[in-house]
Amino acid sequence: MRSIRISAPAAGLLAAAALLLTFGGPAPQSSLGAGTVSAASAEADTAQTGSPYISTHLYFGTGRHDGHPPITDEEFDKFIADVVTPRFPAGLTLQEGRGQWRDKDGDINRERSYELTVMYPVREARARNADIEYIRRLYCTMWELESVGREDVRSQVDF
Repeated sequence: MRSIRISAPAAGLLAAAALLLTFGGPAPQSSLGAGTVSAASAEADTAQTGSPYISTHLYFGTGRHDGHPPITDEEFDKFIADVVTPRFPAGLTLQEGRGQWRDKDGDINRERSYELTVMYPVREARARNADIEYIRRLYCTMWELESVGREDVRSQVDF
């Protein structure tokens, strides 16, 4: 069995947590003369803000196989303009990053990547799922890639 190593800063944090559990935390707000707000009421206030949405994050790599050159910024921008924007005209967010993943042959690939975020009301999830899956399949087909990562997060959204 592998041993777990804890760095010095992590060990200090663990010791501080143990002290807090043993002796208690800071003085409660009520003893300081401030009004208290329960966690439940703060959570209820937050839950009332906005509407239920799904935030979908797609992770696009730009590296290609078999000696083909990486997908260029111009090619990726054209894909967004021609394929994604018509399906999500209300808006999207695109962030450039550096990705890493293990391919089907077990090789670790490092590449320039993009994270695309689109948000839509929960009631539109079925229709939007078809759009998102189309985008993923087309991107892989166009450039002979293995996958486009997907993450869906339920959230409360207000614009």
